[in-house]
Amino acid sequence: MFARLDSLGLFGVDSYPVTVEADVSRGMPSFDIVGLPDASVRESRDRVRSAAKNNGFDFPVGKITVNLAPADIKKAGPLYDLPILLSILCASDQMELPKEKTAFLGELSLSGEVKAVNGVLPMAIQALHEGIQTLYIPAENAAEASVVEGIDIYAVNTFTEIINHLNGEATLETVQCKKYPEPPQRPFLDFADVKGQHEAKRALEIAAAGGHNVLLIGSPGAGKSMLAKRLIGILPDMTFEESIQTTKLHSIAGLLPKEQSIIKERPFRSPHHTVSPAALSGGGTIPKPGEISLAHNGILFLDELPEFSRAAIEVMRQPVEDGTVTIARVNGTLSYPCSITLVAAMNPCPCGFFGHPSKPCRCNPKAVAAYLSRISGPLLDRIDLHVEVMPVDYNELSGTQKEESSAEIKARVNKARAVALSRAEKTGATCNARLPDAMVGEVCLLSSEASRMLERSFEKLGLSARAYNRILKVARTIADMDESEKIEARHISEAIQYRSLDRKYWQPIG
Repeated sequence: MFARLDSLGLFGVDSYPVTVEADVSRGMPSFDIVGLPDASVRESRDRVRSAAKNNGFDFPVGKITVNLAPADIKKAGPLYDLPILLSILCASDQMELPKEKTAFLGELSLSGEVKAVNGVLPMAIQALHEGIQTLYIPAENAAEASVVEGIDIYAVNTFTEIINHLNGEATLETVQCKKYPEPPQRPFLDFADVKGQHEAKRALEIAAAGGHNVLLIGSPGAGKSMLAKRLIGILPDMTFEESIQTTKLHSIAGLLPKEQSIIKERPFRSPHHTVSPAALSGGGTIPKPGEISLAHNGILFLDELPEFSRAAIEVMRQPVEDGTVTIARVNGTLSYPCSITLVAAMNPCPCGFFGHPSKPCRCNPKAVAAYLSRISGPLLDRIDLHVEVMPVDYNELSGTQKEESSAEIKARVNKARAVALSRAEKTGATCNARLPDAMVGEVCLLSSEASRMLERSFEKLGLSARAYNRILKVARTIADMDESEKIEARHISEAIQYRSLDRKYWQPIG
């Protein structure tokens, strides 16, 4: 006998339809799964057999062949357990075929429980696009699937619940009918706790408003990490589209918290400096999202930047520029989005006191040059704001003056980002850092004085074409914060000062 059911698969961030075909015939007992299955799919044979027997079903004795079509795409993961078992039960006349336009996905335990799988959200969205009317998923994935409307989604704990529902013996409730509690808001560190550092706070406010990359450089204990960790609290609120994109990536990686339907807070990823290039960009036989993609629409914080391996640092050059990371493997080429705000912190030398106003540096010039040379010029050129974090003096630390809170700063950031969003229909960019180069001249209109200042600076500092565009984008953000339609000289002046720090630390030594 033959039976066919619908399911779905994942390839990168995208999902695709999968047809599960089962044929049960007479012959020497065997159980084969074809259609480019990986080891986890092939192992489903034992899970399926045990789940059927432990729930009172007769597992067919004969030649069993299961085909996962299309056969030219490698199938990975245990999500095909459920449709494989149900297709075999249908082929052996132990249950009726479900109606058309019905899909199934889920991992099975030996007792028949349906366990959670990764990537349910993108698969549910794809099911809707494919015209699937009913989708059965694991109960633990119900929250993330609840955001998809226009399709009946049933969350089950055991595969027998599906059979009882199809037979009319028990009725399941669609996931949209349930109410899922909002996850508790993540407590953010507040800028009100940071004494002084007004120049650095100003730079981080600009970075938050425009989505610009930041390099914080200063001596140990100056407050670099403290400032960077508070940046997430002033980033603008996520749009619904950004929330869906971020949730899809975390769902694929298996990092979406249970009972959380959608990610509404921007991610903050801070990998240790021993991280490998593959862990940053993504890897595996069928590559999973790396740290760069998991920080999509949020912050990737690299503390002690020179301590990262050269290969790990350089792997970020193209993703930071393009907003996507492309991974080529034998099984195919995948692209993951990675529109991030890169925040890096570093000491200016091995001992940390090069350029310190009072403490002498103990490093010889060659050691300082070697330390700074770990950060390549091309990567430095892709960082919009170079910020020197100076030590806070005693009077500021001991003072009782109230510092501005993150909530007050975020209100200004949201206001400035709203200006950029108002141009999004024309530019296609939700923040100024992502403005297409072709749109820079149209959006970044300069006053005559600002144009002359930029021309003089370009020649004097020897800026690259990339640096020129990035200065204009930063100046556009500063003008938006100033509610100015045109970029004035003061906006250009402030943007240029954030590109001059590398002259102090890199050029005189290198």
